[in-house]
Amino acid sequence: MIEEILAHNRKFVEEHQYEKYRTSKYPDKKIAVLSCMDTRLVELLPAAMGLKNGDVKIIKNAGGVISHPFGSVVRSLLIGIFELGITEIVVVGHTDCGVQSIDSHDMIEKMKERGVAEDHIEMMRYCGVNFEEWLHGFDDVFSSVRESVDLLEHHPLIPSDIHVYGFVMDSVTGELYPV
Repeated sequence: MIEEILAHNRKFVEEHQYEKYRTSKYPDKKIAVLSCMDTRLVELLPAAMGLKNGDVKIIKNAGGVISHPFGSVVRSLLIGIFELGITEIVVVGHTDCGVQSIDSHDMIEKMKERGVAEDHIEMMRYCGVNFEEWLHGFDDVFSSVRESVDLLEHHPLIPSDIHVYGFVMDSVTGELYPV
């Protein structure tokens, strides 16, 4: 598969197809979008929101959640705010999210089946990683989005003039439901 990607990339560059995507690092709409890494949202999310290349910063992770108040998602948002001019944050969860059904105990078992040593898992626990909490999905996408929005609205490093919004997107139609 990687060979196909590289062949496509060579053609893309040779034919100057990148020209239509040129923009600056500063988001034109001054918005950061936090969303899920779900494959259905790769094109659906920007299309449903009327976004084009250069409009926003998009941060994607499993579930579109903030799992730690000082983790990589918040770090990215802080860089966006203080270095790139972000003035609004939009958290977008979606229906039929795979993270909603994740069972941390099952995932730990899958790790072991794939060769992750039990002593490595125990070392992580010893270092303070609560696997059951860290890997656990969420029970309700609306509640999950609300929790992330609340965390951002009350975060000590995010200025009070930053507006934070939450939505759940229908993963088929792209319809946005306010949270």
